[in-house]
Amino acid sequence: MIDVCDILDALRWHADVGCDEAIGDEPTDWATLTARPMARAPSAGPSAAGGAPGSASGSNAARGPASTRAPTPAARPPAALFAPDQPLGASEAGIQARARAGEAQTLEALEAALRSFDGCPLKATAMNTVFADGNPQAQVMLIGEAPGEDEDRQGKPFVGVSGKLLDRMLAQIGLDRGKVYISNILPWRPPGNRSPTQAEIAACLPFLERHVELVRPKLLVALGGVSAKTLLNRAEGITRLRGQWRSYEVAGTPVPLMPMLHPAYLLRNPIAKREAWRDMLALQQKIIEESAK
Repeated sequence: MIDVCDILDALRWHADVGCDEAIGDEPTDWATLTARPMARAPSAGPSAAGGAPGSASGSNAARGPASTRAPTPAARPPAALFAPDQPLGASEAGIQARARAGEAQTLEALEAALRSFDGCPLKATAMNTVFADGNPQAQVMLIGEAPGEDEDRQGKPFVGVSGKLLDRMLAQIGLDRGKVYISNILPWRPPGNRSPTQAEIAACLPFLERHVELVRPKLLVALGGVSAKTLLNRAEGITRLRGQWRSYEVAGTPVPLMPMLHPAYLLRNPIAKREAWRDMLALQQKIIEESAK
């Protein structure tokens, strides 16, 4: 007899490894399935080409016309099977995303275009599209990496444990969600909170770029390595990029951008909070300088 506790433990394990939904109406007993015999590839020898006289394998009628026979996998170009990730913005999905994002003249139109966009496979596995939170009129815009489990469920960025830490960090310099605007590089959660691929970033980046253009913030904060490297087009890690004001161009205008450690990283490495505190103080000073202009 199966113990209920064992079933619950199995469900928790599947949730921990990133299983979000069942893909079949009924469970499959993999132990009772037998492996299908693999189709043997045709030999390159004379017997494969012509076969023995009078045999079925050598009969053209059995083999069918050459024009209707499906090519063997070996006949496919290797590049089609193992094509590398396209550069950012160069994929077909990225081109389609850029066209749709460019047509949006308001944040509402951009959100509607993003929700109807099917060029990123992450949308099929996510529960919600996470667009933004906070005040779009704020002078500071924070950009994270991707939604986590809590964000995916609630449809808002930074509402989980790392989001609560971010709220406390902002409060230390007099900010809250009514005084900042928050979004992510990706609007959909990668399964199991894995790192996004280049292809996924390429498909979603045009929407984020247009998002920044419509908000026109005075200051940008990139939270985490994926966000910083994507926005700055740099290869260095976040520990090298953080702590220095850099520049991000918005519609031809340079906007100061500060890369910072992601709150989730700080939860795993509490000793790094002192570097994060220095960055928050630098942000506070920059806000004062921008307000004085």
